[in-house]
Amino acid sequence: MGRTSDARERILSAARSLIETRGYSALGVAEICRAAGVPKGSFYYFFDSKESLALAVIDEHWATQQRAWASALGGEARPLPRLRRLFEETEAGLRAGQQSCGTVSGCLFGNLTLEMSNQTEAIRTRLQEIFDAQVEMVASVIAEAAGRQEVEVADPREAARAVVAQLEGQVLFAKLYNSTHRLGPLWANCLALLGARAPQEAVAGI
Repeated sequence: MGRTSDARERILSAARSLIETRGYSALGVAEICRAAGVPKGSFYYFFDSKESLALAVIDEHWATQQRAWASALGGEARPLPRLRRLFEETEAGLRAGQQSCGTVSGCLFGNLTLEMSNQTEAIRTRLQEIFDAQVEMVASVIAEAAGRQEVEVADPREAARAVVAQLEGQVLFAKLYNSTHRLGPLWANCLALLGARAPQEAVAGI
């Protein structure tokens, strides 16, 4: 059982790395198996198709990211510093990836949205679900900030959608220009978008 599980994890890890660097469409099953160091037959033992593998990669990545987002957005701090922490941790993650492989890989979900959303309904639907979940997580923080009268928004969920879109867009620019500095204006833009009215120490997390 251990070897079987290990082979599946190697396939998932190789597929995620290749999708991040090369995209999904150009990949073949044989290439994924070579990178994973497993025979081609192992692929079809675990996955019905390349699409089912992509869905598994998406689910595994979201499970990890969801925990990270929950950690960043949770806790006892005021809501705006928690939201800022999410941005800072996103930038730190991209910077660590750039130092490791030399390029900013961007967001796996954003990359696949651009490449695959018009090609496969299953992947499109799963990505929609993930982005909706991200919006809900951010919306709860914005609603808390609104309750404290630290921001002025008509609809916390729509404001959260704009915040997630801005984050995703800045990550896209960071990938395009291969520079995490593109995320620099993100927090100031977010405060303006939310009509932040919090005291300076609350906004800064001091």
